[in-house]
Amino acid sequence: MVTNVHERKIPASAAADASLITTLASKEDRLWPHEAWPRMKLNAGLAAGSVGGHGPVRYEAVRVDPVGRVVFQFTGPVGFVGWHAFEVADAQKGKSVLRHELQMEVRGLSRLTWPLFFRPMHDALIEEAFDKAERELGPPKECRFGVGCG
Repeated sequence: MVTNVHERKIPASAAADASLITTLASKEDRLWPHEAWPRMKLNAGLAAGSVGGHGPVRYEAVRVDPVGRVVFQFTGPVGFVGWHAFEVADAQKGKSVLRHELQMEVRGLSRLTWPLFFRPMHDALIEEAFDKAERELGPPKECRFGVGCG
């Protein structure tokens, strides 16, 4: 069984983080790092029952909660049996936690392709998505160093 979890505290409310998740697979996608990675595409947009994926990874949206959780069931590649999800949670003092969780069993050839190819690519993609979320919602860069924070 593969469990892969990424979390990042974002200096914004959970509602602001959720607003990023709701743009997934749209032309105005503010979370997925499509600038450097294959774009997430879903045939009916971000809605339960919509199918698509990114690159060779295929899935179906099985739960879409506008307050901050979307769950996708894998349909490919062959041997990926499980799901992945984005979600947000409130943290302290106007911050939230953006989380991506992947739970799956790998079968057949995927027992080799997951650790050797897919996992490093997945980890880099998710971290870039979180970087994008911080750019979208975080304070201006100059404020991070105590300048221009008003």
